Amino acid sequence: MSARIFQRPKNAMQSGKALVNQWILEFDPAEAKQPDPLMGWAGSGDTRQQVQLKFPNKEEALAYAEKYGIAARVHATPTKALKIQAYADNFR
Repeated sequence: MSARIFQRPKNAMQSGKALVNQWILEFDPAEAKQPDPLMGWAGSGDTRQQVQLKFPNKEEALAYAEKYGIAARVHATPTKALKIQAYADNFR
């Protein structure tokens, strides 16, 4: 059983930063998805893909994974580079 731990990204549709400090543990798929013969929708019997565990910090997520023997890998949060621009730059 393996999983990935990452920090929730900021919602691109809103300017707020709510819930971006949460760390999420998601399980990797155990089997490939198969198309349903009747409807054509993709699905599988793996129910762990539906589970998202939320933690307040990375250390608690790693402790949970270690406690239950989950091989977890941490995806680092990319640094945010602010590009400071002045209103006058629109007229150059």
